[in-house]
Amino acid sequence: MILAFDFNPLTRLVFGTDSMAQLGKIASELGFRRALLVADPGLVAAGHVERAAAVLGRQAIAAIPFHDFTTNPDAAMVERGRLFAADQEIDSIVALGGGSSMDCAKGINLVLTNGGRIHDYWGYNRASRPLLPAIGVPTTAGTGSETQSYALIADAVTHVKMACGDAKAAFRVAILDPELTLSQPRSVTASAGFDALSHAVESYVSTKRNALSQCFAREAWRLLAGHFERVLAEPNNREARAAMQLGACYGGLAIENSMLGAAHACANPLTARYGIEHARAIALLLPAVVRWNGPSANELYRELLQTSGLAACPPDVAEALARRLERFAAAGGLESRLAAAGVRREDLPSMAEEASKQWTGRFNPRPFGVQEALEVYQWAY
Repeated sequence: MILAFDFNPLTRLVFGTDSMAQLGKIASELGFRRALLVADPGLVAAGHVERAAAVLGRQAIAAIPFHDFTTNPDAAMVERGRLFAADQEIDSIVALGGGSSMDCAKGINLVLTNGGRIHDYWGYNRASRPLLPAIGVPTTAGTGSETQSYALIADAVTHVKMACGDAKAAFRVAILDPELTLSQPRSVTASAGFDALSHAVESYVSTKRNALSQCFAREAWRLLAGHFERVLAEPNNREARAAMQLGACYGGLAIENSMLGAAHACANPLTARYGIEHARAIALLLPAVVRWNGPSANELYRELLQTSGLAACPPDVAEALARRLERFAAAGGLESRLAAAGVRREDLPSMAEEASKQWTGRFNPRPFGVQEALEVYQWAY
């Protein structure tokens, strides 16, 4: 049966080598004159902020940089951005960087234009007024946030991740320039790349999947699985960089149209409790989730493996896919066992309670609750 869907692309995609050079022209077409340039401190050090400001400047667009945030942006960082932007008379936003920059920019846009706290936008379509036009320019190949209408913002006290979604928060344009990803440290290439792989795997089998989302997820998996190890071995290989960036983008489109599953539900408590970076938390859990989902998703996993060139799949397809993912994690220096990451066994039951409340778990192909989350953690331990 072909499942129904409602596809409304919110973001124009501009992909290609040196497409960053088009930032000023595209921004000018959208009416930008004073743009808040949201980029983390690493992008400042790498020279990307200076270059983006120069490209905008050639179109007489002032760039006002904001970089007072870190990985996993929280509500306090969003509020700092709002306070900073409120005095700058900005009329637009450019998000430059990885998922942290993208999420922080969306969060700032929501509270700057609609008031209140970012907590008020936890859920979907809670903004009543228009947002400022925004452009996303990813410098990593991971989250696919440039094509999503959600901002993932942590509560500054509890560290619980809030999914704040609104169609108006989506970037008007995403500029995908593979050259910008060349400056990524190897560790970022590995963690971001594995995160992108997880998006393809989870969105392909989610209960909200449809023909369109699976097209994006399948192509994302083909590109990412085919180039993950290559980009780690040959970091200056531009073809591999381009494939990873486009694959991550397609993964983001798949999420936007089908959501995720148990790996992301179980990853968030790890980040909140242990401060484990999101992508590394995903690497700790995804192989176990794939094995655990096998009874419900075996045939769909078979399709993914065949997409990446495996002509004859073994009977236990979930095990084959899990081993492939463990191989990727090992190639990137990512741990794939909770015990090795310092997670305490006695914490698993309380983390399972937290994981069962995560929104993404409800879209997992195998029913997911407290007991099921505990099983996943135990399988990953």
